[in-house]
Amino acid sequence: MNRIKWTDRRFDFNFPTGIYPEMIERVRGTPARLEELLDGLAPETLTNQADGRWSIQENAGHLLDLEAIVSQRIDEYLAGNATLHAADMSNRKTYDASHNNVPIDSILKTFRAVRHDIVQRLESFDAEIFARAALHPRLNVQMRLVDMLFFQAEHDDFHLARISELKQLLAKQ
Repeated sequence: MNRIKWTDRRFDFNFPTGIYPEMIERVRGTPARLEELLDGLAPETLTNQADGRWSIQENAGHLLDLEAIVSQRIDEYLAGNATLHAADMSNRKTYDASHNNVPIDSILKTFRAVRHDIVQRLESFDAEIFARAALHPRLNVQMRLVDMLFFQAEHDDFHLARISELKQLLAKQ
């Protein structure tokens, strides 16, 4: 069975705003899950572009790269913007970062620290902030802050699943 491309995914944000604590927990947990997936992998495994796509390490670096847009979008919700900032769908930041040339510990440590800061910020908000909505430009749907957290957690899981897939592929080689 082929995986659905991230850009082909569609989302139904039909859950109550009150599940925002669970969404915070999902985004909080990604650094630990990523570290567990990568634990003990050799540098050549981490940087192997087995199928001509991003390596395990590049997928990890991509998660770090996107933390800036998460922070920016949180600012946009707080400011009451009507539309969220569009993501760079070419992923230029990830390609330009040369993550395979950076020690994995640096990527993991920085990701954990940046994500921690985002989670602390989210935990400081009053509940009604999570109901604020803005237009997501690619999906062309109204997205509440709680929905954006769900979307981010799904994106995290998409790349964690890809890393698991690459680990399995590389183990067979």
